[in-house]
Amino acid sequence: MAYYSSTRDFVALSDLHPNLARPNVIGVVIGKTDVRGFPDRKNIGSERYTFSFTIRDSPTYFINVNSWGREEYIRSLSESFRVGDCVTIENPLVQSKEPEREEKFNPVTPSCYKLLLSENHSVVKTSSCYEMDTKLLSLLHLPVKDPQDYYSLGDIIANGQSLDGRILNVLAAVMSVGEPKYFMTSDKRKGQRCEVKLYDETETSFPIVCWDNESIQLAQSWIPRKTVIFASDVRINFDKFRNCMTATVISKTIITTNPETAEANVLFSFIKESAQSGALHDKMEEQSKESINLETIVTVYTVKELKEKALQSDGKLEPLFGIIYGYISTLDIDDNASKVIRNRCSICRFVVNEMSNACTFCGDISSNSKSTFASFDILVNLTDHTGTLYSCYLSDCVAEETLGCTVHEFLSLTEDKKTALKWQLLLERSKIYFKITLSPSWRTGLKVNVLSCKLADPIEASQSLLGKRKRLHHV
Repeated sequence: MAYYSSTRDFVALSDLHPNLARPNVIGVVIGKTDVRGFPDRKNIGSERYTFSFTIRDSPTYFINVNSWGREEYIRSLSESFRVGDCVTIENPLVQSKEPEREEKFNPVTPSCYKLLLSENHSVVKTSSCYEMDTKLLSLLHLPVKDPQDYYSLGDIIANGQSLDGRILNVLAAVMSVGEPKYFMTSDKRKGQRCEVKLYDETETSFPIVCWDNESIQLAQSWIPRKTVIFASDVRINFDKFRNCMTATVISKTIITTNPETAEANVLFSFIKESAQSGALHDKMEEQSKESINLETIVTVYTVKELKEKALQSDGKLEPLFGIIYGYISTLDIDDNASKVIRNRCSICRFVVNEMSNACTFCGDISSNSKSTFASFDILVNLTDHTGTLYSCYLSDCVAEETLGCTVHEFLSLTEDKKTALKWQLLLERSKIYFKITLSPSWRTGLKVNVLSCKLADPIEASQSLLGKRKRLHHV
């Protein structure tokens, strides 16, 4: 049964068939693509334009709608409604669809048909939500796929590159919504990109990327740490640059905001408890394990250049990755072990509460020693010939690689051997990979994470610095 009440003669989407003359249908828009132009084969040198959307009128039935025509008509029609609007469509053409071909790029629907809109014969109108039956609007919160058919973020990461290129469903909470970035493509078309960070009980930060204006606008309505989404048919990829798994919104994707399902309710409870503990945001900032492919970092900076770049950024510096040829000028590892070693949760790797030895993020508690592990958490100063970066993070696995010993090996060292270890590293020219982010709450305003620190090859370091001096002199 279709969810609407009106005196007009609307046909339920489930009752549509090609022999039906001049049908009128009504539904809520649950998905929509951007306008695209294609070369017109009949008129060489000109373009035809198209976009598609998906409407739903019952819990079990939804259908794809395609429109082709002149640029003015298509753009005007597309701009007249958004995902979440109720629309009426008068006199669409009902056509049988070719599932194998069409569902490769369009949402999979239960209907055997699709609707085609004609500029000369069809009319699309938006309807005020107040005119619609509330049951029709409630369809916006029902996923189009089985609510139990999804991967957790932890499942995706655990399966790793074996899922590269797969189309999956994801249920997750919104951690943060990035600002849309606009650019021009090589063929002079305008493009845009927006990255959203997701999280759930199994993973604290997972990127999903939107490339089309419709999904970007939808994402801007999401409230971080309060919104849950069910994203059907997103593409999973391995990002070689960041060395991590990501999700991408594609033309097949339909995103249900704040789904009303038992599985989503469990996630709502989780994010509510996390928000009440106040731990999630703080712990995210403390997480020291960086997932980045060092081979992709090639830009060499001096400390002076980094400070100038931060000053010129007007508080909007994107995370910056690079290399410094310098040395560690402060390394207090022979003072008090409690200042350089902290306990982390074995499940999520967050630093745990020192008093209770409990993880306030995932609720893993205390007394069982296996629930936590000791990890380096060291603040160092990094110096080159142009200046010093203060209070930089050297932590977890990176610290072990830099010091050349594990936490347990370090704890067994005598004070004299700790001091000797310190002087093996202090003031030695090193090749230091880093990540810098602006952080007003951080003592220096810049938060620097060391991603790798190893003794530099003298010839490589000299050539790099010589090349930098030549470029500066040339400028």
